[in-house]
Formats: sequence, C-alpha cells, structure tokens
Amino acid sequence: METDTTDLIAQARAGDHNAFRDLVQGHSHELQVHCYRILGSLQDAEDALQETLVSAWRNLGEFGQRSSLRTWLYQIATNRCLSMLRADSRRPRTAPPPPEATLPEPTGAGDAPPWLEPYPDVLLDHLVDQRPGPEARYETSEAISLAFITALQLLPPRQRAVLVLRDVLDYRAAEVARMLDTTQEAVSSALKRARATVDNHLAGSGSPDGAGSSGSGTGSRRPAPQPDSAAEHRLVARFTDALERADLDAMIELLVTDVRLSMPPAMLEYRGIESAQHVLAAAAFRPGRSYRVVPTRANGQPAFGLYLADPHADVHRAYCFLVITTTGDRIAAITSFSTDVMTRFGLPRTLPESD
Repeated sequence: METDTTDLIAQARAGDHNAFRDLVQGHSHELQVHCYRILGSLQDAEDALQETLVSAWRNLGEFGQRSSLRTWLYQIATNRCLSMLRADSRRPRTAPPPPEATLPEPTGAGDAPPWLEPYPDVLLDHLVDQRPGPEARYETSEAISLAFITALQLLPPRQRAVLVLRDVLDYRAAEVARMLDTTQEAVSSALKRARATVDNHLAGSGSPDGAGSSGSGTGSRRPAPQPDSAAEHRLVARFTDALERADLDAMIELLVTDVRLSMPPAMLEYRGIESAQHVLAAAAFRPGRSYRVVPTRANGQPAFGLYLADPHADVHRAYCFLVITTTGDRIAAITSFSTDVMTRFGLPRTLPESD
C-alpha cells in the first residue's frame, strides 16, 4: 500500500490528475467533515475542501513525506479554514427576524450562529468505520452533533482548530503545533481554554452527552436512543404524528421541562415548556394549518422536512427543516432551519396532496 501511495505521489507530481484524484479521494469525506466542524456551514466546508485540494495539487512537490499524506492534508485544510474565519466574508453579521409569525419574546439570545447549517447523515456514511484514538475525548457521533458544532463556533478560530485536532482527531500536541506553526505550550494553553468553553456549553445545551463521552463530566441527560432503534422510531413517529395532526398538547408531552427551541439564522432562543408552548402555538400550530412531514437525519440526529398545505393548490410547500436532540424518550432541543437547506437532503420544494 505504501508503495502504491509513493507511486501515485510521483505520478501526481509529474502532472497526472487521475493519480492525484486516486491519492486524495479516500480522504475527501473526512476532510469535509473536519472543515464543517470548524466552520459550522456545509457550504463553507465544501468551499474549504475544494480550496484544500487545489492547494494540495499545487504544492504536492513540497510534500516531503515527513508526515503522512493524511496529516499533510489535514494541515492544509485546517489552515484554509482559519484563513476563511479571519476573512469572515461569507458570514452574515445580522440575521432577519423569522418570517410570517409574530413570535413571543425570546427567553434569550441563542448560541447557534447565523451561519449554522445541518449536515446530512448520508455524507457521514464514510466515517462509520473510523474509531477515535485512545486520547480522543469525543466519539465520532458526538463530535458531529448540533450541540457540539454550535459549541465549537463559540471558540476563537485557533482554539477551535486545536480542540478538533486534539480531542476529536487525537493528534498529539507536538503534531498540532507543527500543523499550526506554533509551540506545544500554545497548543496546551488553547486546548485548556477551549475545553472549558465547550464543556460548559454542552452541560447546559440539552445535549445528553454532557461534557464529553470520553472525558470529564457525564451530563444529567439520559442517553439518546440509538439511531434506527425501536425507541428512536417510536419517538420519531410520535413527533411526526403530533405535527401532522396539529396536536400541540401531544407535542408538549414529548418535550423535557427545560427544552430549547432555536431557529438560525435568527439569534433567538426559547427555553422551557411554557416558552415552547407559546412559540409553537404562535407559529407551527396556528389554527387552520395542515402539515406533512418527511423524516430524514442530520448531524447523527433525527431530522424532518416540514411541508405546509397550500390553501390555494393541492400541494404542500416546504415550510422549514427541523433537527431534534433526544434524551431518553423525550426531546431536549428543536432547531429549525430555513427551507434553503432542504435540497441538501434530497427533499423537494413541494409534495403532492396526500391520498
């Protein structure tokens, strides 16, 4: 295998685009997820990945094989993401209020940044066989959850990169220092501050994972049902049924007492059963509304395309995209995204009237 890689590197250096494609294609999916963790946006992650591959192609002659090809690619991708964060040109600085409904006063400003986007589980299929190293603090599934991605966005860029490289990918401090062109002391200091911020956020975010599955803290939530388990199917069915029957009481029964509702890009948060009841009554469960729901998955969590009946045509039109955070047989958080993200999940803009 090493001989094959060496041959491909030599061919790619000689200008063979096919050899370069074969060389990097096994790393592309994990690099995109890496960029998504740091940037919080699938669109930005795709851009960062393409720029990473272009840079790797142009600079392959400088790859001296002092590290593995994978590590070299991660170094390029990480620094590309940091450059994008410094430029900060893609990110909206203000967010418009949610359309249509007049919502009650939020309980606070939400942590979810305006640029946050969900990540389709279908793109995570290639990561299933990956195992974190012995010192990684976060399992692969936890390190892609919306709560974790949101927590990362609270960190300064360098801290964000250090935490992902150390606690998710399990690179050693000396390796991270070389990748970021800094000292081990600076890496250790950044990691300590980053861990404190992320642990505090996860402990209060509604995430059942608390402060990291492999590190300190266990969290007070019951574990989420296993993906595709009977327990998760029951919860998804009850959530879908409550929406399609416009049954607000049934929906409220599914929520934990300190449930969180957020709706990027609006920097608003509603926390607690009473607040959730008011906002759901003002928005999704207004009289005369009829929905259809299409279940899917995002960030390792149940997700749903929500479609609103058009009173003037025999169709349901895309209304929003929901991702739920589960704990036991209840819902700890609901994050609502605009319809702009739905095409990423293969969801149509309209559904025909059901029979």
